[in-house]
Amino acid sequence: MPNTAKLHRVLKSPPERVFRAFTEPTAIARWMPPYGWIGKVFSMDVKVGGTFKMSFTNFSNGMEHNFGGTYLEITPNERLHYTDEFEDPNIPGTITVTVTFKKVSVGTELTIIQDGLPDIIPLEACYLGWQESLDQLAKLVEPEIASQHS
Repeated sequence: MPNTAKLHRVLKSPPERVFRAFTEPTAIARWMPPYGWIGKVFSMDVKVGGTFKMSFTNFSNGMEHNFGGTYLEITPNERLHYTDEFEDPNIPGTITVTVTFKKVSVGTELTIIQDGLPDIIPLEACYLGWQESLDQLAKLVEPEIASQHS
């Protein structure tokens, strides 16, 4: 039976910046791949009905996973809802992902729900990967870097 992963994190960053990290190709390629993986975004059309196509490549052995999906619902800086499917026929099914960005006193409360994870992906491996990804997300969105003007 397909599994569900639920993740929760509070980030010291405004929702606008965290949302941007999920919707800008260069940003998502940087933070989403777990440790030891390289992300590539081939296409990303962030609008309802728009699609995305990405890959994660294992740096140690070169194994590549291609995946993509369709954006079902977008509320800027508040909510993303999209599908996710692997191209590998050994990883069947459609995963749905719902990400909510809630403004809180210290920044953003982030909730991610991944429904329909195929049995071939152990739930604990999914959680481990997301923990690494969310650590990298925090390192991307939390620093406040002052502008340098000459």
